Amino acid sequence: MKNALIFWFTGLSGSGKTTIVDGTIQRLSNRDIKIKIFDGDVVRKEINSHLTFRPKDISENNRIIADLCLKESHLYDYIFVPVIAPFRESRDEARRLLGDHFYLVYCKISLEEVIRRDPKGLYRKALSGEIDNFIGIHKEVPFQPPKDADLVLDTEGAGIESCVGRLIEFIHRKEEERVGKHNER
Repeated sequence: MKNALIFWFTGLSGSGKTTIVDGTIQRLSNRDIKIKIFDGDVVRKEINSHLTFRPKDISENNRIIADLCLKESHLYDYIFVPVIAPFRESRDEARRLLGDHFYLVYCKISLEEVIRRDPKGLYRKALSGEIDNFIGIHKEVPFQPPKDADLVLDTEGAGIESCVGRLIEFIHRKEEERVGKHNER
């Protein structure tokens, strides 16, 4: 029976979470492993479209994603969760629920840099008032940087390939630790 290692990504919109996950999966594709992605945008669109971007609903979306990870963890080797997850409390709850196989990956970038890059044009819309409750822009929904990330990827200073490489090294270390713990039994 599998028990997936769960890599929960947090960071501002446009910080590179999904791009890093996609690059990592490409590099891992030659291995005989089963991978699941619970992308925050996809889960919200397909399962939680009734939820708003108010803090309570953002937290509920994160709780539902954590619950999906728990329910499906026996089916996969790795679960990747690229989601903004702006609130420490929600991330802490996911860590409590998912236990020893949960790893928080912080895609660190300044607000100024994601506004400058703005790949989807969302920051421009949020700053002009076209989008309400945009995480990191509106005071009701701040992004609370994690203080307890298991891995910090500086997506402002390092390229995507570098971040993917660091993540793969981290995954291999966690896999080795898991095998070591299993062999101790």
